[in-house]
Amino acid sequence: MEDQDALFVTLLDELGTPERFELIMTFDYEGARYAALLPAGVPDGANAGAEEEADVVLLEIVRGSDGEVYRPVENPILRDEVFAEFLALLDEPEGEEQAR
Repeated sequence: MEDQDALFVTLLDELGTPERFELIMTFDYEGARYAALLPAGVPDGANAGAEEEADVVLLEIVRGSDGEVYRPVENPILRDEVFAEFLALLDEPEGEEQAR
């Protein structure tokens, strides 16, 4: 069952097939904006035994003339750094992010 307060986005894969994701958070890292997404429709417990963050998709948000575009993080070093920042923010208690 989907959360009524959750924000969902639909992205197109390489073949142009629409895929729906739940937006977990957006955050800034090194002057760029990123979105952390989870594939929508994955039943709770579907990843039992797997690490929870394995399904997280991290994309850079780029503003263009047509609005926001979500772009994959191609550089593996940057992708690891962005993922580490995401995990750090996820572990922060509520309200602590503003103190940074």
